[in-house]
Amino acid sequence: MTLPFLDRADELVRLRSLLKRAEGGLAVLYGRRRCGKSRLLREALQGRPAAYYVGDDRESALQRAALAVEVARLVPGFADVRYPDWEALLLRWRREAPRGSVLALDELPSLVASDAALPSLLQKLVDGATRGSPHLVLAGSSQRLMQGAVLDRTAPLFGRAREILKISPLRVGWIKRALALRDDVRAVEAFAVWGGVPRYWELAAAHRGLLPALQALVLSPLGVLHDEPRRLLLDDVRETAQPLSVLALIGAGSHRLSEIAGRLGKPATSLARPLATLVELGLVRRDLPFGASLKDSKRTAYRLADPFLRLWFRFVEPNRSRLEAGLAATVAREASRALPLHVASVWEDLARESVLRVPYFGKTWASAGSWWGPGEDHVPLEIDVVARSADGAALLVGEAKWQERLDWPREAAALREKAARLPLARDRAVHLGIWAKRRPRQVAPGVACFTPRDVVGGLR
Repeated sequence: MTLPFLDRADELVRLRSLLKRAEGGLAVLYGRRRCGKSRLLREALQGRPAAYYVGDDRESALQRAALAVEVARLVPGFADVRYPDWEALLLRWRREAPRGSVLALDELPSLVASDAALPSLLQKLVDGATRGSPHLVLAGSSQRLMQGAVLDRTAPLFGRAREILKISPLRVGWIKRALALRDDVRAVEAFAVWGGVPRYWELAAAHRGLLPALQALVLSPLGVLHDEPRRLLLDDVRETAQPLSVLALIGAGSHRLSEIAGRLGKPATSLARPLATLVELGLVRRDLPFGASLKDSKRTAYRLADPFLRLWFRFVEPNRSRLEAGLAATVAREASRALPLHVASVWEDLARESVLRVPYFGKTWASAGSWWGPGEDHVPLEIDVVARSADGAALLVGEAKWQERLDWPREAAALREKAARLPLARDRAVHLGIWAKRRPRQVAPGVACFTPRDVVGGLR
């Protein structure tokens, strides 16, 4: 099933504006695989004379021949000759390409892997652009290799792109439309499983219901997404054993560097670079209590940033032997009972994310996060949502709950008590809110209730 083109409106406007320019220019798209780079590129190229080619793992000579076939759709006879190197092909392209045409090279890292000189040759193509010259668009999923070929200061193409677009996962607000879900609660539940990756949504849409899709695509050893974390890492790291181990430990609840190092039997200093790489790739996030300094490393917590990875390491990793033994249906039944706890952790993230985009209490909030540490009474305290208003005068303090039914008076009283103990709340106007799965019949005075409708509607 092919999804409708979702979001990416700003990126599409930027690409189309570049391709309308009289002088040839360079655009670069990069980011995690399956997030829609190729779809965005095809949308931008509609109605334009373009040669679009997706790189693969073959030898350079075969890839040049395949690209020449695509170019021949615009330049008759282009594929009738053999090109001994990339320079010969690119020079002829620049010379004979129709005015205003586009050369789009998708999965550039695969092309570079077979010929490391290609970025330097593309640099000559860009530097020689004049009025009427063809445009060049480069895309790739390997963020490490895209950095080395295009984005790093030492890269041949550094500083030459007119547009550099990082394509990230979509927000929860789009999954409701993508999967034709009838309410916002189901949208949150689906997002907790698939995250914001459009390709996962396409795969899920072919199944009737969330749990059947989870069993067929993720839990089953034959499922397309059963080994997805390893595939993601192979784009950017040579050896996957250590990063997969780190992800597994974080997914199992080891959030401190010292704890992760201890479980691996390695010094903490040896994990600084692997963790930094996982953070750069968007697979892990580095959390600090709201308002804490970045230098406060002792309070740093590492968490899986992606909902799908969080789910994978919760339900697939610890059950690998059982899944390989053909017990996917049994694991799926167990997962269905545990799924609300997983959704609850994602619901907390969505509540915090929505604060910057939804005018809760009629205010603009400048920053948001969770908070943990000693309270005013020196007793440990944890709060799901803390945010500071743009003018710095007000603080939003809240909790996220995913139970079907809440004891609202009790939860409201507990939140008031937490806010009273929060050191950051001193000398500020405090607004209290609870992000709940369902709105109660009667809300406690002084405590607002926010539901999936507020969050999903605001995160688009």
